Amino acid sequence: MSDVELVEQLTYELLSQFPPGSTPVTTFLAAQYDKGLGWVHFDDGFGGLGMPPKMQQVVDTKLRAAGAPFSQHRNPIGHGMGAPTIHSWGSDTQKHRYLRPLFTGEDIWCQLFSEPGAGSDVAGLSTKAERDGEEWIVNGQKVWTTLGHLAKWGMLVARTDPHQEKHKGLSYFVVDMHGPGVEVRPLRQMTGDSEFNEVYFTDARVPDAERLGEVGDGWRVSLTTLMNERVSIGGGAATRGSGPISEAVRVFKQYAPADAGGPVATLRDDLMKLWSQAECNRLTNIRAGANRKAGNPGPEGSTGKLSMAELNKKIYEFCIAMMGADAMLYGDYDTSSHAGMFSADVQRSFLRSRANSIEGGTSEVMRNILGERVLGLPGDVRVDKGKAWLEVPRN
Repeated sequence: MSDVELVEQLTYELLSQFPPGSTPVTTFLAAQYDKGLGWVHFDDGFGGLGMPPKMQQVVDTKLRAAGAPFSQHRNPIGHGMGAPTIHSWGSDTQKHRYLRPLFTGEDIWCQLFSEPGAGSDVAGLSTKAERDGEEWIVNGQKVWTTLGHLAKWGMLVARTDPHQEKHKGLSYFVVDMHGPGVEVRPLRQMTGDSEFNEVYFTDARVPDAERLGEVGDGWRVSLTTLMNERVSIGGGAATRGSGPISEAVRVFKQYAPADAGGPVATLRDDLMKLWSQAECNRLTNIRAGANRKAGNPGPEGSTGKLSMAELNKKIYEFCIAMMGADAMLYGDYDTSSHAGMFSADVQRSFLRSRANSIEGGTSEVMRNILGERVLGLPGDVRVDKGKAWLEVPRN
C-alpha cells in the first residue's frame, strides 16, 4: 500500500468512526492524533506516521471537506511552533507528556521570547535562569506574549551564562504558566483586545527535566521555534482565494460603484493585483510547508511571513478605502479574548494587521535575514561580536 493510500484509508476510518458533526472536538482531535494524522511527518506514536510532510495535505483536504475541526485554530502557537520544537528537541518522555494535549487543545501554549529590551534582537535578552540543584530559578520580564493569559505551558528562553557571547549563553525551557512566581498581565491593544501580555518571573522554579536541548544550546533550539513561527504566521496551505483576500472581494462587490468604467475599473485592477499577490504568497506557503522536515523549514518561511505581513496591510487598507465612511464604525471592544487574531470584522482586522509586520520578527528583520542568509549580501555592522553578554552596552 502506498503512502497516499494508507493516509486516505486512515482518514476515512477517522471520519467514519468519529463523525465531525456529532463528535466532541477534543475527542475527534485525540483520535486524529492517535491515528498518526496530526502531523504525518512526526514519528510514529507521536501524532505522526514518519511520512513526507506533503502527505499532510491529503489529510487536511479530506478533513476540511468533511467540516472537521483543526488543531491550529484551537492552539495556534502550540501547534505551529511548540510541537515542531518539542518533536525536534524533546525527549520521548517530553513528547509523550506534551504533544497529545497540545494537539487536542487541552493545553494552550505561548512563546516567551521578546523582552522590553530585546525584541528584534532576541539573543540580547536578559531574563536569567540560575541553576539550583535539579531546578532553575528564573527572574525577568517577557512582553508581547500572545495567549499568555490562556496558556498552560510557555516556551521560555533565558540567559544561563552571562559570561558567554549573547547567542551562546542561552537555554530553552518549558515553563508552567500557572506555577509560583509567574505573573501574567494583559496588555490592551488598539483593537480593544488583550491577546498580548507581559509576563513577570520572580524566583520561579523550573525543573531541569523541562529543559529542551543542552544547557547553553537555547539559541539553536529557539531557531526551530522561530523558523516554524514564520511559516505559521505566514499563512499555510489555505484554499485559493480564502482569508483576507476573500474579504477584499466581498467588500468590493458590496461597495464598488455601479458604473462599469471610470473609478471602478481602477479599483478592480487594484483588487486583481492584490489577489495575484495573495495567490503567489499562498503557493510559497505550500512550498514552505512541504519543505518543513524535522521542524526546520527553509527560507520560504521567512519569505512567506514578510510577504504576508505587508500584503495583509495593503489588503485591509484597500477594504477600508472602499468602505468610505462606514469604515469609521467600530464594534464593542472585547478585552477578555483574542478575537482579533481570527476576527472577520474588517475594521478590527485592519487595526490587527499592523501587528503582522512586528510579530515573529519585524519586516525589517525579515529583510535583513533574507538579504544576508539567502542572498549573501554583506551583514549589518555588529559591535557585540566576540564579546561576553555582560560586556555589551544596553539601554
